[in-house]
Formats: sequence, structure tokens, C-alpha cells
Amino acid sequence: MQSVFETKRLFLRKWQEEDAVDLFAMASDPAVGPAAGWAVHTSVENSREIIREVLRAEGTYAIVRKADGKLVGSIGLRLGKDACSEKMDEPELGYWIGHEFWGKGYAPEASAVLLKYAFDELNCPQVWCCYYEGNEKSKRVMEKLGFAYVRMDPKGDTLLGYTLPEVENVLTREQWSCDYS
Repeated sequence: MQSVFETKRLFLRKWQEEDAVDLFAMASDPAVGPAAGWAVHTSVENSREIIREVLRAEGTYAIVRKADGKLVGSIGLRLGKDACSEKMDEPELGYWIGHEFWGKGYAPEASAVLLKYAFDELNCPQVWCCYYEGNEKSKRVMEKLGFAYVRMDPKGDTLLGYTLPEVENVLTREQWSCDYS
């Protein structure tokens, strides 16, 4: 995958260990992680470890504002057994945005550039995107992008000590028409 993507207002770039302080500031907020299925970060070192072990994965990017270089969230495309579809040509899009940046259109804008890449460069027939039941903000982003409901997995994931039912959605190349870049 590419190492950097660009939109009108954002850069999507690889995570760096130096992002740990800003990541902790966002990921220590209980409004952010649990809705996305991950535990609240407990320290800057915990955030640095997450960067090393999770966020540096292939296809995962820090979302950074062009205007001031401020980190606002994370986004990625996962392929294969870690994606909803488990098909190598049907990736799963995942994202989260820091609480203070909600409602500014960053998630759809960042998602659009990765969707364009998936359809135009990787030649994917469709892209999956899931949210945990009750995460209305993620649901709204998917609706804006044109994703359509496929199924509810009541077993979802058992994370954070309880089960989170998962709503699975798909966007086909033919349905794709959104351009935030």
C-alpha cells in the first residue's frame, strides 16, 4: 500500500512512535476506544506500545490535519482473515476519530481516499465496514459513504469483558460515488 495519502484537509501517513503523546490524549478518553472495541489507553507508554504492535500494521494510517499537523485519528484497510469478508480482494475499512474532532467530517474524508484507492488501485469489487451496535457516529459515517447493511453478527466480538454485537456493511465498486478528496 501507499505510505501517504492526501485529501483537501488531511494527510494519511504511517504511525510514528513520536505520535504517542497525541495518541494518548485521544485514546485515554472513554468516549473513544470502547465504542470502537478497544480499551482506554492508560499511559503514553501504553499508547507507544499500541503504535508499535497494532497501528504500524500494513494499511493502517494516522489521520493528520494539513493546516496544523494535528493528529485527529486513525484509519486503515485490512485484508484477509482479519477482515469481515475474509476474501483477499474485499478489505475491511476501519477508523476512529478523537472526541474533540467529532462532527468535522474527518472520518468520511479520510475514508473516501482509502475507498478510492481500494476500488481504483487495488481493483477490489467491494469494501466492508463494520461498527458495534450502538455506535451511531460510525453508522452515520458509513451511511454518508454509501455503505449498505448486510447483516448483524450478534456474537460480534468479546472485547473489554463483554460481547459487542457487530453490524456489517458493504460498499460495492458500482455503488461508490463519494469523493471527499
